[in-house]
Amino acid sequence: MATLEELRMQLDEIDDQLVNLYESRMQVCREVGELKVNTGRKVFDRQREREKLEAVSAKVSGDFNKKGIQELYEQLMSMSRKLQYQQLVGAGALGRLPFIEVDSLDKSNARVVFPGVEGAYSQAAMQHYFGENCNSFHVRTFRDAMEAIEEGSADYAVLPIENSSAGAVDEMYDHLVEFENYIVGETVIPITHTLAGLPGTKLDDIQRVYSKGVALLQASRFLNEHGNWQQISVANTSIAAKKVLDDQDYTQAAVCSAYAAKVHGLSVLEENINDVPNNSTRFIVVTNQKIFLHDASKISICFEVPHESGSLYHILSHFIYNDLNMTKIESRPIEGRNWEYRFFVDFEGNMADAAVKNAIRGLREEARNLKILGNY
Repeated sequence: MATLEELRMQLDEIDDQLVNLYESRMQVCREVGELKVNTGRKVFDRQREREKLEAVSAKVSGDFNKKGIQELYEQLMSMSRKLQYQQLVGAGALGRLPFIEVDSLDKSNARVVFPGVEGAYSQAAMQHYFGENCNSFHVRTFRDAMEAIEEGSADYAVLPIENSSAGAVDEMYDHLVEFENYIVGETVIPITHTLAGLPGTKLDDIQRVYSKGVALLQASRFLNEHGNWQQISVANTSIAAKKVLDDQDYTQAAVCSAYAAKVHGLSVLEENINDVPNNSTRFIVVTNQKIFLHDASKISICFEVPHESGSLYHILSHFIYNDLNMTKIESRPIEGRNWEYRFFVDFEGNMADAAVKNAIRGLREEARNLKILGNY
């Protein structure tokens, strides 16, 4: 019976053969890629790959080996495609990337829209990015803001996309798919909630508390200590403060910022009621122009994949192969298709980078309905 050392020597000899065969295979793949570049043929041939997997699995015995040889050839064909995508990009076949590089945004002459009313956190984010004296107006909802830039009544919109404690703003992800608007910037601001009411209101007077749903969640520990308070969701924290002022009802209070309370003439009844003390929200700056800053360092995309085993794994391999750092992934249900999902990915890079061009070329070929949401 062979010793462990002898068996390992046999494996080393086989591996040397595999390495040589791999290099020979990739050389042939390179020649195939040159033919495809010259003839304009697509790199990804799904039917050809399925037939190849069936053929190689038929040549081995046992379920374990059949599964293993399929996985091995899936990786070999994936590497072949990535090589050929590089060849296409090198030949100038970049695909549909009609984004224009710009040196800066014209913040001084921009008209900016934010959701909510005076005192909204979105207004604070807007002022943080564009300056306190920017030309701005407000609308009621996120959708209204997206429509305003799509139709051209505003140049930019500032909208929340993610909170450090409550997570993603799902509605915004859906709007980014629906509208032909694109992310060109982002800013992060701290979110510090207060409980505000009419001057003279006491905690014992309160029966109903209004705020945006996510703000109620962010202050749930404090609010739940007062189990008799009815929590009612409205479109925005600043709208909640305005409602309390308009109704002139001492049984009502709002979860909002201290600034919103001041704007609407309310008294702060309790400060810093966040469940998590270091709470912050990331806001995106959106426009209807396909532009990106020359020093942009993050790209957001969304895509769908076939509803089958391994499909997401193979798509994400494009980031690994091109040494791109994926910083975030979210999924959202696809309307009208039960239990199927659209994926949203953020990764580091600039659309002028060769690695990004290679990755996007491969993603566009292999994913369904790829959309570049912005480079910022």
